[in-house]
Amino acid sequence: MNTTRIAVAGAGYIGLAHIGVLQTSPTCTLSAIVDPSPSADAVAAKAGVPLYRSLDELFARDRPDGVVLATPNPMHVAHALRCIDAKLPILLEKPVAPTVADAQIIAAAAARAGATILIGHHRAHSPIMARAKQLIDEDQIGKIVAVMGSAVFFKPDAYYIDAPWRKEPGAGPVLLNMIHEVHNLRMLCGDIVAVQAFASHAARGFPVEDTVAINLRFANGALGSFMLSDTAACARSWEQTSRENPAYPSYPDEDCYVIAGTFGSLSVPTMRLKTYARPEDRSWWKPFDVAVAETAHADPLARQIEHFGEVVRGEAMPLVSLDDGLQNLRITEAIVTAARSGAIVDTTPT
Repeated sequence: MNTTRIAVAGAGYIGLAHIGVLQTSPTCTLSAIVDPSPSADAVAAKAGVPLYRSLDELFARDRPDGVVLATPNPMHVAHALRCIDAKLPILLEKPVAPTVADAQIIAAAAARAGATILIGHHRAHSPIMARAKQLIDEDQIGKIVAVMGSAVFFKPDAYYIDAPWRKEPGAGPVLLNMIHEVHNLRMLCGDIVAVQAFASHAARGFPVEDTVAINLRFANGALGSFMLSDTAACARSWEQTSRENPAYPSYPDEDCYVIAGTFGSLSVPTMRLKTYARPEDRSWWKPFDVAVAETAHADPLARQIEHFGEVVRGEAMPLVSLDDGLQNLRITEAIVTAARSGAIVDTTPT
């Protein structure tokens, strides 16, 4: 079969990950790399594909079937608009843009052009997340009542020394990490309609937060609490529990989400279920039936690129739409606002 030709713009950390999965894809092929940095020469040479310094240069000399935009976030608007103008499907890395206002520029242009855009929330392609959603949708734990989540981990000092901008407002774990969690929670529990937050920078003393406690209200009436920290020496984060990225050590006794319903609870990603054998006789004095739901493990980035190929070929609609990505960004911005103001911030989808 003819493979779908995909160009990757941006040869940084996440761009290299996309390049890697494209090189092993059975249905897609890496057609080119776009990056103006000198280090990109070696990346393209190793991959055996042409290197272009700009999207304009790529489009003047070649026309891929689709483009992965893994460029720095401040460049997303200009690069997305260029791809929309070229009428090419896009896998746009999250967050959609630096701000909701910027993301709305992309959304308006995409709506006018009828553009095809998949947002790169790769955890949406995780078989663990798919299985958890299936169990919840099958009413295994009843109506969702409460959600407890965490992303607590320790980033080494070098993380900030190598990139000092990460210490400043506009970075921090809310904007850099929480957007992943927002999408996961929305997948499992539905829309988030309001947030509260407390933020602290007491541990590192940087201008940006290092620890945040977040309250969430969901459209279905459920309430949630979420603890976020990049300076907590703890393993209760997706990376350290899901076993999806071998770069991180993992701990099978830890979970990062617990979804509690009227019939039982589901812990993710261990998939531990605690349910009552007789739902009509529920009580905290009654024992739970304890089980572990079977699930598969696979690289979500690899699954995402296969899905993008399907989207490019017109075989599927984007699993994570531009509207999804925009709402995730809107909630993330609202958490920052809530932490600064002390107010409850409405995040009802518009």
